[in-house]
Amino acid sequence: MHDAHPTPVSPFSAVSLGPITLRNRFIKSGANEGMTPTGLPTRALVKHHRDLAAGGIGMTTVAYAAVARDGLTFPHQMHMHADVVPHLRVLTDAVHREGAAACLQITHAGSFTMMRHGGRRSAPTASAGLNAFGMLYGVFFQRAMNETDMARVAAQFADAARLARECGFDAVEIHMGHGYLLNQFLSPLSNRRRDRFGGSAEQRTRFPAQVLRQVKDAVGAHLAVGCKLSVSDGVPGGNRAQDSAVTARILEAEGADLLTLSGGRNVESPWVLFGSPLPTAQMKAAAPHALARFGVTMLEKRTPRDLAFRDLYFLEDSRVIRQAVRMPLAFVGGVKSLAGVEQLMAEGFDCIALARALIHDPALVEHFRTGAVTHSACNSCNTCVAKIYDPAGVSCVLGAPNDPALTRMLAADQ
Repeated sequence: MHDAHPTPVSPFSAVSLGPITLRNRFIKSGANEGMTPTGLPTRALVKHHRDLAAGGIGMTTVAYAAVARDGLTFPHQMHMHADVVPHLRVLTDAVHREGAAACLQITHAGSFTMMRHGGRRSAPTASAGLNAFGMLYGVFFQRAMNETDMARVAAQFADAARLARECGFDAVEIHMGHGYLLNQFLSPLSNRRRDRFGGSAEQRTRFPAQVLRQVKDAVGAHLAVGCKLSVSDGVPGGNRAQDSAVTARILEAEGADLLTLSGGRNVESPWVLFGSPLPTAQMKAAAPHALARFGVTMLEKRTPRDLAFRDLYFLEDSRVIRQAVRMPLAFVGGVKSLAGVEQLMAEGFDCIALARALIHDPALVEHFRTGAVTHSACNSCNTCVAKIYDPAGVSCVLGAPNDPALTRMLAADQ
């Protein structure tokens, strides 16, 4: 359905996404920063994204803003409410001063939560049953959402997007991947419904498409609205690229301005997301209690023994999506070199989304542009994954540590 560009597009050329235009094709993909210890944006979060903008990217994505308090995965994350607005405004102003656009990732954890709200030991999701992740934190069960629940959550996404506009963001990214709530509807690993929200890939996409529609109605004339999509769950019984292509066509028809193509799920297959083994020793050290350490031990046992990093590890599955739709797509997954970027451009991907390579070197895009660097020195050790629990927030172990004082100062405080 999609024809590759007849001549490769420069990754340093501008690109239009709905109502906005980025100065180049590089996007910092959403990755938990660990820089909101009280749930409010800090100076550390501002510095993190300002440094990325100064380093030459087209757009930076602020990760994991839950659309409501009961949508948090971890207690130290941010949810969208009036008190965050002045602090996020400082962040977007700082990013804009460096010439980049700012995107806010909005999401809901569903059953992937360690939070008990109002003493409840169950979490909302697609299908009822035991909660594999939450039970480690006292959220033992998950309950199937009804249509009233879905309407409420879709409205929360729309309200969060309106607040994002008030904060000065240029775009929002609806998180539909990695095992969060909307992905819990998309994936047959978690959606066993027998009503019109379960069964075929088309029906499993119904609720996520409803969320996109309401967000587009709320802010689509002013903000780009993208979706993060797992192209494959990476384990038997889960979504394959062919299923995600069905979802992608529906999201395109609903007006999504960009799909960011990732993969894997936080519980069943987190190693798929990173394309390499997770730093389980550091994760155990950072775990809040013994049950959480047990969960990491079980992850160790399930991780494939022969897993080894390879460049562009989602390419085969992402090609299936590229052939299915004409809309802009951002490639995620093991982009380490300028040669890899140029290959993706030649294959018709519109944007390149990076996380670990930019945590290692926030100025990587500028270094690519000038030719100072042609290959990232990030070694995919994934130690930065465990750093979201560090008091100073996420950083690369190969570089200088963050200043922990910055996470103790709110962004807008004088």
